[in-house]
Amino acid sequence: MAIDINSFVAASAANGTQGLLSGTLLGIPAWQVAGMSIGFIITAILLLIFLKRIIENIILGLVAWAIVAFVFHVELPLIPTFIATILFGLGGIGAMLLAKLLGF
Repeated sequence: MAIDINSFVAASAANGTQGLLSGTLLGIPAWQVAGMSIGFIITAILLLIFLKRIIENIILGLVAWAIVAFVFHVELPLIPTFIATILFGLGGIGAMLLAKLLGF
C-alpha cells in the first residue's frame, strides 16, 4: 500500500493543518517520529562500528594469509583457509596454521 502524499497535502490544506506544524506526520505523533529517528540513528552508528571491526579483521586475516602463502610458502588448502579467515580473521589463519602443524 503506497502513501499518496499529494492527497495528504490536499487534505491537510483543506482541514487547515500543516502536517509537521500540527504535531503529526502522516498521523504519527511528533514525539514518536523523533524517538524512531533517534533510534534509527543510534542503530546505524552501532552497526557501522560493528561492521568496521569485522571488515578490519577480515582484511588483516587475508593479509596474513598472503604473507603465509607467498612469503613463507606454507601450503594451506585454499577454500577452507578463506572461509576460516573470513569468519575469524587472524584467529582463523592461526587455526589453519595450527591444523597444518598438527597434520590435519
